Amino acid sequence: MPKINGNEIRPGNVLEHNGGLWAAVKVDHVKPGKGGAFAQVELRNLRNGSKLNERFRSADKVERVRLEQKDQQFLYEDSGMLVVMDTNTYEQVQLPADLLGDRRPFLQDGMMIVVEYHEEEALNASLPQKVVCKIVETEPVVKGQTAANSFKPALLDNGVRVSVPPFVGQDEDIVVNTETMEYVERA
Repeated sequence: MPKINGNEIRPGNVLEHNGGLWAAVKVDHVKPGKGGAFAQVELRNLRNGSKLNERFRSADKVERVRLEQKDQQFLYEDSGMLVVMDTNTYEQVQLPADLLGDRRPFLQDGMMIVVEYHEEEALNASLPQKVVCKIVETEPVVKGQTAANSFKPALLDNGVRVSVPPFVGQDEDIVVNTETMEYVERA
């Protein structure tokens, strides 16, 4: 694995540190008036989700890990495990459902997801950035209510609550951003 200097760490990098795999969440480069510059890095453990703040000087060497990304198709959920299939080899793999975290409700049958592996161990999974959901419950459309930046609550078919503009009604399909869990547009 390639070693990089402490000042080359960027958000999103995966590092092997203290015997674990850590993702750099936030990186601040600090140049104090006295002493050498360093990078203040907020790390998140990829296996258990714990966080750690660490200082890396430019002379420090850290192992940068490259995760293998595979496009896989979601088939079904079975007792807390997601069953996905590699579309090239048709091999089926079981992944823990908590790998998706709070984005789990947006997973739909047949959806393509990107799973990141480190030596055959699934560490992370990401959904498409935008998905289409149906509104099952919201306040009725009120004519003449066109105030800028006014939103109303809506319940989606997957149980997630989002804020939508006043002109969007019940039983309409909308596009939702899975990263921010916000309304994007009508479908």
